[in-house]
Amino acid sequence: MRVTRQRSIVERLHSHGLASTEELAALCDVSLATVRRDLIELETAGALRRVHGGAVLDTADGRGAGVGTGDSPETDADAVRGFAEVAASDADDKRAVAVRAAAMVADGDCVILDIGTTTMMLARELRGRPVTVVTASLAVLDVLRDDPAVELVLLGGIVRRTYHSLVGTLTEDALRQVRATCAFLGASGVATDGTVLDTTLVEVPVKRTLLATSQRSVLLVDRHKFPGTGALRVCGLDEFDAVITTTGAHGPTLDAARAAGTEVHVV
Repeated sequence: MRVTRQRSIVERLHSHGLASTEELAALCDVSLATVRRDLIELETAGALRRVHGGAVLDTADGRGAGVGTGDSPETDADAVRGFAEVAASDADDKRAVAVRAAAMVADGDCVILDIGTTTMMLARELRGRPVTVVTASLAVLDVLRDDPAVELVLLGGIVRRTYHSLVGTLTEDALRQVRATCAFLGASGVATDGTVLDTTLVEVPVKRTLLATSQRSVLLVDRHKFPGTGALRVCGLDEFDAVITTTGAHGPTLDAARAAGTEVHVV
């Protein structure tokens, strides 16, 4: 119900540009408090900007960066709406993974956060912590930009609006200058043979560089991606030091990861 409700909120803003809290509560047939919680979540996901008494669609007119990247030529507003819908999908599982991942981070650590909605939730869990966060995720930037406790390092590159990310040679070259305590990566899915998959060509080199620049690497994939799908191989599951997932993930694949020496955390 929350996913459907938040989709309705974003669609209303997409068509009208702005809406009051009362209007959205009536639209969704819920209380004002529920709508306010939805607006907070959607603002964190980058789907809108809260203003006094309501919310506005805070995007510029433009086209996604698409040629040769796997993106369709959608508008910024479409891209923001799509990311918000992904963020709202299976949010409880993603949040559980993020909480467990945050517990692996010690004060003073330098961590790299991959793109995606689960790493965005991990960024929320790191708010107020004296850590350094390196990222190519614009969603992570939005979560941590105003947090004085976190030293935030944003990598350069080409903006992919659909994924709220930065990619390309500049991103990869900047990553090679970093030596992080731990890198937290997402994926489109994990095949039953332990292959970690992604869907977009330009993201794969960035993920591989992330793995090469950290002392320790952790894969964040909830049960819905175990097993999962994807067109491109990133690496094998055994190349990660640890994987965090949720109850219901494919048991034999997790057993194979354990046998290969990868820590498996099921939350």
